Amino acid sequence: MANASHNSNSVPRPPIVVVMGHIDHGKSTLLDYIRKTNVVEGEAGGITQRLSAYVVEHTTKEGETKKITFLDTPGHEAFQKMRLRGADVADVAILVVSAEDAVMPQTLEALASIKTASIPYIVAINKIDKPSADIARTQASLIEHEIYIEGMGGDVPWVAISAKVGTGVAELLDVLLLAAELAELKGDENASASGKVIEAHLDQKRGTHATLLITDGRLKGGQYVVSGRSIAPVRIMEDFRGKSIKEAGLSEPVGVVGWNSVPKVGARFMSVASKKEAEAAATEDVTLASAEQFDPSLPLIPILVKVDRLGTGEAIEHELGKLKSERVQVRVIDKRVGSITASDVQNIQATDHAIIVGFNVPVERGAADLAERLGVEIKTFSVIYELSEWLEAAIKARTPETEVERRTGRAKILKTFSVQKNVQVLGGRVEEGMLAVGNPVKITRRDMEIGRGKVQNLQQQKADVQSVSTDEFGMQISSTTEIAAGDYIEAFTIETV
Repeated sequence: MANASHNSNSVPRPPIVVVMGHIDHGKSTLLDYIRKTNVVEGEAGGITQRLSAYVVEHTTKEGETKKITFLDTPGHEAFQKMRLRGADVADVAILVVSAEDAVMPQTLEALASIKTASIPYIVAINKIDKPSADIARTQASLIEHEIYIEGMGGDVPWVAISAKVGTGVAELLDVLLLAAELAELKGDENASASGKVIEAHLDQKRGTHATLLITDGRLKGGQYVVSGRSIAPVRIMEDFRGKSIKEAGLSEPVGVVGWNSVPKVGARFMSVASKKEAEAAATEDVTLASAEQFDPSLPLIPILVKVDRLGTGEAIEHELGKLKSERVQVRVIDKRVGSITASDVQNIQATDHAIIVGFNVPVERGAADLAERLGVEIKTFSVIYELSEWLEAAIKARTPETEVERRTGRAKILKTFSVQKNVQVLGGRVEEGMLAVGNPVKITRRDMEIGRGKVQNLQQQKADVQSVSTDEFGMQISSTTEIAAGDYIEAFTIETV
């Protein structure tokens, strides 16, 4: 993750840390141990975690107490969607490797994510309390897979731990804080808040909720937050425990309720002082997310380029720059001179749709066999325009279809008559388009979506009708959201494009 711009107001900020590794190697156990023993303010009995990120305090061996923000990635939506981009939201990664199993396929997948995000990482060799643990064999396995740890010819820090009983965990956190210090993470506490959306969903009772991770500035009640075209007033803001707060600062995760639409997970957000500023920012053609080098909210097609000389690689990147799409992004994750190797395949197989493109280079036998087994596509060329034509077709084939909601009608609710088992009888007036029996609908209040439902029945002039497009009408709607006079019903259709 990029640091905030350094200026006279810049201060060190706590690191944001992601724990990654192969399934069953102890990621969750490590997070649980850290959470129970280092929770900020030392709450007895741990915490009831409300958000997918939380803050801990760790006292180093020098006696300094420092904060660390952890992202709880196992099963977390942001990282399922981002795949290779997952680690981009973090400043430092911990790569957990079991001392029983050594390096496994998902270890390499996690490593590829870390390298793509260009963040420092620490290897935690876990499960050293197990009888079958073999640290030396695990170290050799790391070197074999080009993870060059300290003391074995490399500079990647490593710590032997037992997440189950806590052995080595304090040392691991010390090393983590040292890595963060070397990265010189800073932010401006006086600036407007900005950062990333790490989760978002529609709560039937409270409205749209999003978890934000602040990487710069300070977020205060009374401000507005904008992410893409989504806006929310900062009226209801909660910390990672679910407690109401008035403001939040650097590296803190917060929940904000009351968005006009669900923001995209992985997109950037910023804060502004007024609703007018928020609306102006949200209607800009180029959003914060798309202003970055790549947009974490879009599907990614990672491409590894191997060429006979670097100048050729630059020509290929130029051709890729011509292949624009609003629904997918193409990213060259590495560009190197030389033949296509098995290591190349391992480094890129962490996500779907990966492609290795070679120009005037051979494919080693081991690479071809591994690519076939892992489902990684390798294609080689000797003519640039043939490469360009093939890539255009390959990207088109990998571009997912998307569903778009199109509004077909809007009505204002004038009166509520009855509610029985989530079926409500209402009176309304058509203000736009048409409503029909069977339509899915959004329910909005003060321009914010508060729920959804389905039209069960329509009446005009005391007679059942299939649709209404003018005047007042009666309706029966199924919805778990309690609808009130003054709310709006918006009918929509879903189209695949």
